[in-house]
Formats: sequence, structure tokens, C-alpha cells
Amino acid sequence: MTTDSTATGFGIQEVRRARYAIAAVFTVHGAVTGSFATRVPWIQDHAGVSAGQLGIALAFPAIGASLAMPLAGTVSHRFGARTALRGLLALWTLALILPALAPNLLTLCAALFVYGASAGMSDVAMNALGVEVENRLDKSIMSGLHGMWSVGALIGSAAGTVAAHLGADARLHHTLVALVLTVLGLIACQRVLDLHSEPDQEPPPRFALPPKSALIIGAVGFCAVFAEGASLDWSAVYLRDVLDSSAGLAAASTTAFALTMAIARIAGDRIVDRFGAVRTVRTGGVLATAGGVMVVTAPNAALAMSGFGLMGLGIAVVVPLAFAAAGRSGPNPSQAIAGVATITYTSGLIAPSAIGSLAEATSLVVSFGVVSVLAFGLVLGAGVLRGADRKTVASSEAGVVGRAAAEPRP
Repeated sequence: MTTDSTATGFGIQEVRRARYAIAAVFTVHGAVTGSFATRVPWIQDHAGVSAGQLGIALAFPAIGASLAMPLAGTVSHRFGARTALRGLLALWTLALILPALAPNLLTLCAALFVYGASAGMSDVAMNALGVEVENRLDKSIMSGLHGMWSVGALIGSAAGTVAAHLGADARLHHTLVALVLTVLGLIACQRVLDLHSEPDQEPPPRFALPPKSALIIGAVGFCAVFAEGASLDWSAVYLRDVLDSSAGLAAASTTAFALTMAIARIAGDRIVDRFGAVRTVRTGGVLATAGGVMVVTAPNAALAMSGFGLMGLGIAVVVPLAFAAAGRSGPNPSQAIAGVATITYTSGLIAPSAIGSLAEATSLVVSFGVVSVLAFGLVLGAGVLRGADRKTVASSEAGVVGRAAAEPRP
């Protein structure tokens, strides 16, 4: 899922500018997700669907992403990384408009299919370019880039909280946000690295099954991303339905979650360099589990919001570290990265549907009890991410998540 390049002579200043540009792209991408998550209760009411039906609808982003994600590499191979990212990111920002327009379950499912497909393709394209910048800088940046995604999600959810508090129509809200983000995304894409495949290079495979050595790494990533997807899309509904909170306060729970994710990811590179990947993820798993327990036992909104925030803090750096560890897990790092990415991102997209289905059969409290159990999986599985420690790796192949480094960053 990476893009090989014939253009290897980028100057250091150009690469540094590309780093800021791709960070802006991550921010725009996250802002779409944050904007959507805070208005899920409005969309549910507008479409007239139950919690179980909403869960069914929220499965369609996973279906769309699963079918479309492998196409991102082909698009980049054909058009070049910059042009591909420009088009795919614009498709994603504009797809934000669709769910709020849906008047019933059928149209909501169709809208979320397109939403998920565009999300997956643009996600693969921007992560591939982030990897290229990281390799060229010989400097760990992936946790920081994911931190900027969380900053974007925070900005989007904060604006959504205000819109929900004011009782704004989500159709108007999302249309305005989509237009602004599309313009910002197109501007940011002008500075990303303009990479092109070798003329005789074969197109990337449409699907990459992870080797056995990477499966358990994918399982750890699955646990973290499941908790993230569940919290982003269901935290507002949880506070509204379980704790009888107002629309504005319910939407603020998503903001709390995004805030802690952003803080932890921005600081993530330095924390991992100091304490190591295993210790960082194991500690994070303890925090995330404690946060989940706080959510399901909370007697009031304040404690539940604190629990969601603690979960965000605990799972924040797992995905970048899972990618790095997968890239060093066997003889074919690119295949491992591609497969683990499919596992982790599909986890985040199926989580909302799974939470809804379980809530329909039992309750949202039980659903987040399951999330707490999965969060504890980070404690048990943290050891498999030892390969993500920069201080223990002398080099890493170009074009995979990770970077060549013999010494830790000061």
C-alpha cells in the first residue's frame, strides 16, 4: 500500500515542507470524522432508525472501506501520490454531506457506504505519504501525524458540539464544514511529495494477507481501534440514552475523547523513545481498561466523560506502533503492513455496528463492557510490539511504516 518513487532527490527543505503539508492533510481527515461523530444522534433521529438499525447502517462504512481500501494503491500507482491524495481527500471531505441527507435506513446505508469507501482510500494514501516523509527525514513522525488527525477530530467534534447545542440542522452544518475542509485539503495537498511509480513497476496487489508473524500484531491493533471507533461514534449516544444528558453535553463526550487522543499522540514519539513500545502500550492498556470501567459504572455524565477521555489516552499510540512492529515482523514488511492496516482500520469501521447490534440485544452498558475487555487485551498483547522500539532496530526497509534508526531521538 506504499508508493515507490523515481523521485529520490528531494531537498531537505522540501521534505520538511511536505511533513507540515501531510500533517495538515491528517488534520483535515480527522475533522471529517469528528464532525460526523458528534451529529450521529441527530442523523439517527432524522432517519428515524432504532439503535439496532443504526448499528446496521454503521456497518456500511466498514463494507465500503474494505472494498475500496485496496484500490488506493492502484490509484496512486496510476496518477502519482499527490494527485491521488488530492482527489481521494476531496471525495472524503465531500462525503460528509451525505449521511445527514438520508431520510431512512436504506439511504443512510448507501450514504455510509460511500462515506466509508472514501475514508478508507484517502486514509491509505495519506499514510503512505506519511511513511515516505518519515523515511526521508530519518525521524519518527507517525505518532505525531496521527496526533494531528486527532487534533482534526477534536476541532470537528468541538464545532459539532456547538452545532448540537444550538440545535443546528446537521444538513446545513455538514455541508458548510465539507466545503471548508475540501478547500483546506486541496491547499495542503499542493505541498505533499509528488511521488510516481517506476514506469515498469507492476501495480500493487489488490489485497495483502498478513503473514502469520503479523497476525497477533493486528489483533493488538484491532483491540485499540475497536475501542476508538466505538467511543467516537457511540459516546454521544451513550450519554444521551444511558445518562439522559443534553444533546450539547452528549456531543462534548466525543470532544473529551478526541482531546486526550490528540495530546497522547502528539507526545507519543518522545514517550515511546523514553519508555519503550511495550511499556507504553501496556500502561496505556491499563488506563484504557480503567476508562472503560468508569464508563460502564458511571452514575453521571462527568464520570462517563472522564472514562472516555481515559480510554482515548490509553489507546492513542497503539496503531502507529503496530504498523512499525508489523513492518519488522518478517521477510516481507510491506505485506505485513498492508495486512495489519486492513485488520486495524476494518476494526474501527465495524466497531460502531457491533456496538449497536449488541446494544439492541442487551444494552449500551454491556456493549462498553465488551470494549473494556478488549482494552485489557492491550495489556496482555503489548509484548508483540517490541519490534516498534527504535532503540532496538538498526534499520527498516524504505516504503513501510517505521524508519531507519540506530539510536533513539534525543
